[in-house]
Amino acid sequence: MKRNHTLPIKRIASYALPVLLAITAGCGKSFLDVPPQGQQPAEEFWKTEADATKAVNAIYANLHEWRQVAFAALAVEDLGSEETEKGSDPNDASFLSNFDNFTVTASDGQVADFWKGQYQEVNLCNQVLDSVPKIQMDDALKNRYLAEAKFVRAYAYFRLVRAYGDIPLRLHTPKGPEEYNLPRTPKAEVWAAIEKDLTEATAVLPATYPAKDAGRATKGAALALHAKVAMYQKKWQDVFTFTNQVMGLGYSLFPDYEKLFRIANENSVESVFEIQCQIILGNRDASNSQYSQIQGVKSQQGGGWGFNTPTQALVDAYEPGDPRKNATILFRGTINAEGDSIKNIGINRRFNYKSYVPFGLFRDGYNEGADQNVRVIRYAEVLLMNAEAANELGNSGQALSSLNAVRARARGGNNTILPDVTTTDQAQLRLAIYHERQIELAMERDRFFDVIRQGRGAQVFGPLGFKAGKNELMPIPQVEIDLSSNKLTQNPGY
Repeated sequence: MKRNHTLPIKRIASYALPVLLAITAGCGKSFLDVPPQGQQPAEEFWKTEADATKAVNAIYANLHEWRQVAFAALAVEDLGSEETEKGSDPNDASFLSNFDNFTVTASDGQVADFWKGQYQEVNLCNQVLDSVPKIQMDDALKNRYLAEAKFVRAYAYFRLVRAYGDIPLRLHTPKGPEEYNLPRTPKAEVWAAIEKDLTEATAVLPATYPAKDAGRATKGAALALHAKVAMYQKKWQDVFTFTNQVMGLGYSLFPDYEKLFRIANENSVESVFEIQCQIILGNRDASNSQYSQIQGVKSQQGGGWGFNTPTQALVDAYEPGDPRKNATILFRGTINAEGDSIKNIGINRRFNYKSYVPFGLFRDGYNEGADQNVRVIRYAEVLLMNAEAANELGNSGQALSSLNAVRARARGGNNTILPDVTTTDQAQLRLAIYHERQIELAMERDRFFDVIRQGRGAQVFGPLGFKAGKNELMPIPQVEIDLSSNKLTQNPGY
């Protein structure tokens, strides 16, 4: 198949397969592996602009493989919070329960898979950043490709550092045996490297793309991720500055919160960055996203496996009448907005509506929901980051403006619900913003780390088994410590 940089990114992410050597081995449930005839020998690669395009496309394709969006990602980024639980049958993937009750150990396979998945992504980015500069090609396209690789590398390292703390920082492909076994780098240096990548990416990436390239990393995506990185470090002035810049780039809130997450509205006016997924008829290996499949309605054709289900605690967190509750949670025994009947069978009472794909779109022989993009950053989150930063800087007026814009969209014109927040007391407004993040971004892989960065882990997660001084971080995978001959050290408490 011909690949070029004019191929729509929705198809790029499904067709373009990694043609490069990754540091880690492939996962048994990943569909990324392709027959040898589908790969180009390494010694013939890194010669042409077409090679550069294939390599950058591989970066995007890898974002929706098994380790990136399936069990490992949900275990590490979702299941520790009070708003989700393992789901499915009790004996099905029972190891995921260890993330629910904070009994996970360094030998857990999902802890290792998440680590491997992110470093595989870093490796693909590093190969582009090391090799594409040597290719004779259009300079503007070359610079954009390098900026895209820096953005994705920053995203992978962001996921790693918030999960594990100090981690090996690899910014180039290894050139010798001594460069393979790196020690853990202090997290402050990792954050600095992430910020450097995002600063450089922001300077080059375009604000928008033509429709054929929709979904690629943009200037807004780099600025928004930079704001999020700064938020985790409590650099409030930077958060405020970067979010204000994003707010000037033309994004807006999609009017219908529930419809925002449907396939027809992917890459909408609210989308800042989302991972592109698509079913390619006749190519099951390329149609490999299992993000929706593993969370889909269990025991119904076109549904899924029923993991990562919303808890009663999440149900109870919504204010009276908030439409986002029924737009986030699929309840058993109901008919949803798309007309699907969620049968009142099985032990799982609720499912993630945001990952749902209508049952009628299921294609026999393909993953359920493989067409569903994964939302990474939405404009609503930019507004909430802006509100949080403004409040921390003492600018309650701006904080209320951004916060209430999100609530206004949620109420959908019904002025009897979700009244504007009016308090200017910094502590009270802080809690209101925390609450709004929980509700607006529910089931979007941020709640656990939000509570941790807010310093409220023991308060919110203590009843689930959370131990302060330990469970703020995941354990370093024991297999990685063993492979390093103990050069890598373990996090406290594990």
